[in-house]
Amino acid sequence: MPDLTPLLCALLLVCLSPFAKAERLRLVSDDWAPYIYWHEGQPKGIDYEVANEVLKRLGIDVDWQLLPWKRCLAMVEQGAADGVLDIFQVDSRKPFMVYPDEALSEVEFVLFQADARPHAIERLKDLAGLTVGTSPGYTYSRAFSESFLFRREPAPTHEANFGKLMLGRIDLLVTDRRAGRLLRRQLGLEGQVQELPLVISRHPQYLGLANKPGRERLAQAFADELRRFKQDPAYAAINARYDSDLGNIPDAVEQHEHSRAR
Repeated sequence: MPDLTPLLCALLLVCLSPFAKAERLRLVSDDWAPYIYWHEGQPKGIDYEVANEVLKRLGIDVDWQLLPWKRCLAMVEQGAADGVLDIFQVDSRKPFMVYPDEALSEVEFVLFQADARPHAIERLKDLAGLTVGTSPGYTYSRAFSESFLFRREPAPTHEANFGKLMLGRIDLLVTDRRAGRLLRRQLGLEGQVQELPLVISRHPQYLGLANKPGRERLAQAFADELRRFKQDPAYAAINARYDSDLGNIPDAVEQHEHSRAR
């Protein structure tokens, strides 16, 4: 009788691997440097490199595409994309999206203003009567998004918001701390634009997956592998490299709106 042990072991490994026949994923995001962005025809960024490595370890191939954020959300909701990188968990997205239970990173939304037109902003109520540049489809804190004290004006890109700020078409803009610092430097606006210490909100960022059969299993596998990768020296090296690219910019002294307002 032939020895079937090798064959049975191979079959067992196939059965135990949930992604032995995984399809190629189409993942989307917007240009959100330093987390994910396009450079010389290739995607780059902290969260891109981490997510790509985790998916590679799971044996999953990915096609990446960078698009306007609102279009990214629509594509996932309509089933035209398999997932979106660096998304917040929002209740309204739960019907069409599943999330790993481990975040890729955390963003801090802060305000930037032109040095030529400074405003004394220590809490949200200090924005009364002003116009703040925002990004379409982005989620900020409820207190910020629903306030009637000031006006929110969206721009098609983060660069456009900085341009409007320098032209005086908006009084301030809101964006992630690291993203704002990087873009300020790339646009040559250091010494002309300052970051304010007030933290509007913090949000963990996830790989959001379209709610299709098998996606919850993939989300759990991604979370487990991401936790393992975060203990790997390669993970620390990715973050250190991008932090070095940002330069040694001193952090602002933070003020938290929730601790200042009642």
